[in-house]
Amino acid sequence: MKQSGTTRSDPRADPVRPAARTTYRAKFLVTMDGPPIEDGVVTIVDDRIVGVGRFGELREGGSITDLGEVVLLPGLINAHCHLDFTLLRGKIEPPRSFADWIRQINTFRRELTEQDYLNSVAFGLEEAQRWGTTTIASIESFPSLLDRMPPPPLRTWWFAELIDVRAALSADEIVAGALAHFAGKENWRGGFGLSPHAPYTASLQLTRRAAQTGRPIQIHVAESEEEMEMFHDGRGPLFEFLQSLGRPMNDCGQGKTPLALMLDRGVLDERWIVVHLNELSEDDFARLERAPRFQIVHCPRSSRYFGHREFALRRLRELGFNIALGTDSLASNSSLSLFAEMRRVRDSQPWLGPEQILEMTTVNGARALGQSQTLGKIRQGFQADLIALPIANPSRDLCEKIIAWSKPVPWMMLAGIALA
Repeated sequence: MKQSGTTRSDPRADPVRPAARTTYRAKFLVTMDGPPIEDGVVTIVDDRIVGVGRFGELREGGSITDLGEVVLLPGLINAHCHLDFTLLRGKIEPPRSFADWIRQINTFRRELTEQDYLNSVAFGLEEAQRWGTTTIASIESFPSLLDRMPPPPLRTWWFAELIDVRAALSADEIVAGALAHFAGKENWRGGFGLSPHAPYTASLQLTRRAAQTGRPIQIHVAESEEEMEMFHDGRGPLFEFLQSLGRPMNDCGQGKTPLALMLDRGVLDERWIVVHLNELSEDDFARLERAPRFQIVHCPRSSRYFGHREFALRRLRELGFNIALGTDSLASNSSLSLFAEMRRVRDSQPWLGPEQILEMTTVNGARALGQSQTLGKIRQGFQADLIALPIANPSRDLCEKIIAWSKPVPWMMLAGIALA
């Protein structure tokens, strides 16, 4: 029952900036910072959370907005995506090989205009928001597009893609060119980093130069069996494809795995976000025991689309690595729903509890982006990025019911602003 003196929020309303101090009440708070709180309240000043507790313990003044019979939790964090490719949903035929998929992507890329890519990014951000994502990390294949974009509606980390397979520029010039597009965007929510694409497309010199900038880094490593074949055995479809492009292949066929190659480059540290890691050998696991604790992102449904080996989630967790979830692009997925990614993890990793799975889209994603003190929890001092789900009978199996959510999210708050 609604308490007197409170007002219900209409999720269909236009975005409204709250008063200087506003308290939101919900049936349950899932704070990711302790047990769920029944009949909970969150107090917000501007864009920050200043109080969390039970309604009966509320002592502060200010207006109260009753969200009703909902579960309030932190906004979800998509730790790896390619918003550029949103327009490619359903257009890529099932690939004969990973190299074949790259060829198809390259064919479509040549046909798209700059405006197509801008539309793709806008549509992707809209879809991510619809599924409760408040923070997203996106690889930007064309960093110059940033100069034509408005500030994004979500908290977005842009990672400028760096490739030098057939580059006419030096590593210094490639990195400097990408960094130039970050200028003048200090008011954008989120941040900017670099993405040497993968060890097969970004040279030793390029990865080292990117690391020297001090920026956050994302890189794809050990994604496919063909990548393992290329480096370890010096053969296979990916080897042949890159050789045909004129890539020097002298780092292939020496018995090294993709991860071993990256570890030998000596650049990985806690700032690096390593995406995929599907193909790992026993020697890789032995080296990981003493390797720097870089961040890892797993993309469950994209991995299933390609038929990659089952992700070694348990072993990597036991080694102490932080593992977040991403959707990858719609060139290898059907939606940007992190709820669907969590369900895929639940189905493929039945040993993992629902609370731990939910962490992979909240606190783990925040940690991967270096934001563990500002995002991923409902906690005093954290950003007011929240979503509300009208879950029936939430008192039992609450986190499991959150993961099972399969509809657009009806209410979201970003930086203290309620969005329709």
